[in-house]
Amino acid sequence: MRTIHIDCTGVTSPGAFWQRYLDAIAPAQTESFGRNLDAFWDAVEAGGPGWPGEARLVFTHSDALRPLQCEDGTSFLDALRRIADEATATRIELT
Repeated sequence: MRTIHIDCTGVTSPGAFWQRYLDAIAPAQTESFGRNLDAFWDAVEAGGPGWPGEARLVFTHSDALRPLQCEDGTSFLDALRRIADEATATRIELT
């Protein structure tokens, strides 16, 4: 299993985060990936668009995401942490 490191340094918006993710994993279905947390869940748990393949995802410098908010005003970082905690098909680490 390969390990993919996604550096969150300098990410200032959810859109920039998703672009950094897609650049790092280089999925076959980039245009079909929804660029939101629901689409990310579908990708890492069900192999949907944006699936990283058989890989471990390591988001480094994840504290840089602290200022980001989801569309509903909740913490983007907290939501990403919940996904990392609950994911079973893909190992996700935030460092």
